Amino acid sequence: MKQTIISLFSTIFFLISCNNDKDQETSPQYRSLTEAVYASGNIYPKNEYKLTANADGFLVRQTAFEGDVVSKNQLIFQLESISQDARLEASSNILRQAEANYGDNSPVLAELTSQLRNARTKLSNDSINFNRYKELYDRSATTKIEYERAELAYQTSKNDVIARQKALQRTKSQLYVDLQNSQSSFRVNAREGDNFRIKTFEAGKIYEIYKKQGELVRRGEQVALIGDANEIYAQLAIDESDFVKVKIGQEVLIKIDVYKDKVFKAKVSKLYPKLNKADQTFRVDAEFETDKPNAYYGMTLEANIIISQNARVLTIPKNYLVGNDSVWIEQNGDKKKIRIIKGVENLDLVEIKGGLHEKSILVREN
Repeated sequence: MKQTIISLFSTIFFLISCNNDKDQETSPQYRSLTEAVYASGNIYPKNEYKLTANADGFLVRQTAFEGDVVSKNQLIFQLESISQDARLEASSNILRQAEANYGDNSPVLAELTSQLRNARTKLSNDSINFNRYKELYDRSATTKIEYERAELAYQTSKNDVIARQKALQRTKSQLYVDLQNSQSSFRVNAREGDNFRIKTFEAGKIYEIYKKQGELVRRGEQVALIGDANEIYAQLAIDESDFVKVKIGQEVLIKIDVYKDKVFKAKVSKLYPKLNKADQTFRVDAEFETDKPNAYYGMTLEANIIISQNARVLTIPKNYLVGNDSVWIEQNGDKKKIRIIKGVENLDLVEIKGGLHEKSILVREN
């Protein structure tokens, strides 16, 4: 356990001093004893994320700044995209032309439809003429040559109508494919254009911006740090020797330097099982209860995680402890070293579960 503690927690930890300067004698006393684990850490916003660029370009426009509250999908940065803008404009023009070619007022389809209508009119006339010549030929009122000429004209018109029907359908199908391809190309270019416009994923506050207007931004580079300003948590570092004592739901008392003597209450919400080898600590997260500090990113804090609270236990000052389990007592005018059975302890007091009683006289080792 760290050998520092928040001074404000004097209501939890008792400093026992002896008044007998000669022998420094004292006796065990029943007191309220709270066992706590010390932790240091910082305050962070929930739902924290970093905006990254999806394209290379110079930052030419910035619409929000550090400290600003932003909404979901809000445009924050615009990157220069001259060539991409040109591609998007070209695909937009091609799409408009494809829509016009396939639309109700399509000049291409109107011309083919008109040609089909004329061919059907001619077929109707040639059909009437063919039937008339057939009747005349059946009555031997015309020659076979005239009859066959009328029949050939009718068959030619019939084939012409079929061919123009197929041409119209084929052209409509091709124009539809062209329209679909144009729409796909436009969507791709529009989506690529979105890569030059950096937007937020979720609402929050901008805590830090890493790039300035005019600077070159590379694809994958981080440009801003954003988090939820309304929801914050305490990220604590616990010494590995104390980590096994910490459980989810335990009360946490937090002291933040900028708030002077104010103490915030929180609850342990999450334990992280991986040891940080750099400082031999484990990470523990705590959720604030009703009263929360302002969401200033990374504010340092000190905390005590309440492990146990005992309303009335027999205690001795910790500085009378010899080694880990012995004390010196005065017995019949002599000093004697005895073993004790310890319970919980804090920086100042040790619970005595065996070996001493209220009338025992403890002395300090010379």
